[in-house]
Amino acid sequence: MINGNTELIAHIGFPTHAFKAPMIYNPYFDHIGVNARVMPMGCQRADYPAFLRAVFTLTNIRGALITMPHKVTTCGLLDRVSPTVEVAGSCNAVRCGADGKLEGDMFDGEGFVRGVQRKGLKLAGARALVVGCGGVGSAIAASLAAAGIGAISLFDMNTTTCEGLGGRLKKHYPLLDVRTGSNDPAGHDLVVNATPMGMNEGDALPMDIGRIAPTTFVGEVVMRTEMTAFLTAAQARGCPVQVGSDMLFEQIPAYLEFFGFPTTTPDVLRSLAQISY
Repeated sequence: MINGNTELIAHIGFPTHAFKAPMIYNPYFDHIGVNARVMPMGCQRADYPAFLRAVFTLTNIRGALITMPHKVTTCGLLDRVSPTVEVAGSCNAVRCGADGKLEGDMFDGEGFVRGVQRKGLKLAGARALVVGCGGVGSAIAASLAAAGIGAISLFDMNTTTCEGLGGRLKKHYPLLDVRTGSNDPAGHDLVVNATPMGMNEGDALPMDIGRIAPTTFVGEVVMRTEMTAFLTAAQARGCPVQVGSDMLFEQIPAYLEFFGFPTTTPDVLRSLAQISY
């Protein structure tokens, strides 16, 4: 139920058809008796800078969840950002501070890392490949570096984006072995699809599945379906996998704390969620 006292969390991105956050947050808010709603708001690139500022003029706005394609752009639109945002070069959570300034943080990487660790993957000294160096890929790379991986390979069709992330990682983690320019998954302990490939039927796979060893852990960020074509192919090779929605469940407790709501656990969120595809 939405009424005049409902607080809004704007879920901003484009397209909105794959959004799953409202199906997780809103049942949880109902469960704990909080009058708040996550509301999808489709906004294209050209309109986004003005829209982000405009949405925070609403008197009942609690914050904003930022998703593709706006996570990188958001960094330059805020007054303050966290260290994680500085390393990742992307932002997925915005709130208005007590002084009226817009401040942002990034939880995608934290959610992804918590998820793979909960499934038993040991990250210390591991070698990871992240394909896609936009908002979510940069965040995952930053959090993997913070978790103590030994080496990371980065690939993006936009070489400038890829090299930029590589440079930021080298600056903040000088002992980390950082390589760029190849999406070959061979020899990696963890490979991640952090591109939009899989959002639409018939999308190409983000890397050569035949080069992934059965012992390699495979992660996905796309949430159009639970098992994307990429994950299905990886699982057929015997690889352990993490679906895109796992990253979402793992990061929501951190989001709730950021927005000042009562926090919870991923297990509670899963038990209440009403996800459909």
